[in-house]
Amino acid sequence: MRRFRARRAIAAAAVALTVALGTGGWVADTQTPVTGPPPGSAAWTTDTSLGLRLPDPAAATPAEVAAFFAGLTPAEQDALAARHPLVVGNLDGAPVALRYRANTLALTAERTRELARAADPALTPQDHEAARTRAERYRSLLDGDRRILAFDPRGRGQVAEVFGDLATARRTAVIVPGSDIDLLRFDRASNPYGTPAGMARALLDATDRQTAVIAWAGYTTPLGLGPDAATEDLARAGAPRLTRLLDGLAVTTRPQAPPTVFCHSYGSVVCGLARPTPAQASGLVVLGSPGMGIGSAAGLDPGVPLWATARNGSDWIGDVPKVRLFGLGHGADPTAPGFGARPLPATGSHGHNGYFAPGTASLAAYAAVALGRA
Repeated sequence: MRRFRARRAIAAAAVALTVALGTGGWVADTQTPVTGPPPGSAAWTTDTSLGLRLPDPAAATPAEVAAFFAGLTPAEQDALAARHPLVVGNLDGAPVALRYRANTLALTAERTRELARAADPALTPQDHEAARTRAERYRSLLDGDRRILAFDPRGRGQVAEVFGDLATARRTAVIVPGSDIDLLRFDRASNPYGTPAGMARALLDATDRQTAVIAWAGYTTPLGLGPDAATEDLARAGAPRLTRLLDGLAVTTRPQAPPTVFCHSYGSVVCGLARPTPAQASGLVVLGSPGMGIGSAAGLDPGVPLWATARNGSDWIGDVPKVRLFGLGHGADPTAPGFGARPLPATGSHGHNGYFAPGTASLAAYAAVALGRA
């Protein structure tokens, strides 16, 4: 009997991987996650212009960063942002408004660099096209009064944007996306509710702008459906980055409660492994989840409630068996009754990316949870 059960479990894992790979585009290459301190940190740590030792971006906690900036004058803060925009713009614990200004400077500088690459005769036409694409994305992020909380051009690029006002909002929320999200695919008109920016806009409107929403593409996500999507490696690299974000919000914003964290698809694995505390999050909401890398809600902090969205009938993730074996799969189904999550409805939603669409029961439920009314 035991041997039969083992064979059945192995077969289920194989089926899970086969189904996943057959559902979307197969990507054999694995991604190298962007980790560590922000670009420019070496120059930052050797800067003595203020006669002070600057906090080490790799070692200082967000609380220590916040205390450091609290001791500076506005002019000193602005001088650091001007000299080290990529560091200040990505430094959890730095004042939010200062990060916005720093990221405006960083985006402007990176756009200038990409425009120069687009005209460099030593590069290939493909390089020119890639440079023009990035330059245009940077331009779009500079449009109007967009509030860019983080910007990192390394790798496929990472970005976080605030929708609403963190300084005045009663509540806050964070969107953690799944596969295929990066700097270029952070916001797409062709998929308005399947990107973190689109989800954030929808939630902001659904809460009558009472909740400031952070669309956080701050970790290296899987591309397509392949080894990265079937394993936890990228989620394990992303979880500490999510933790730092939440720690930074705790010391730089003053809403009524810590943020509610909404975790879509592979992002729910990141959330499960991050295991936020009550000081970091008011609750976790998963949607389109392949599993959370844990066996049940008991694997999370008991002070942080978990909600799981019912899976709609056209969400392909439902065809993937919820197993975890030999490093493949992400474990039990959070929507299963025995998992221990609080259920949320999904009536009216369609597909893997449709849970934040206006008019759906899921978006109405998300707004209630975000506002602390659930």
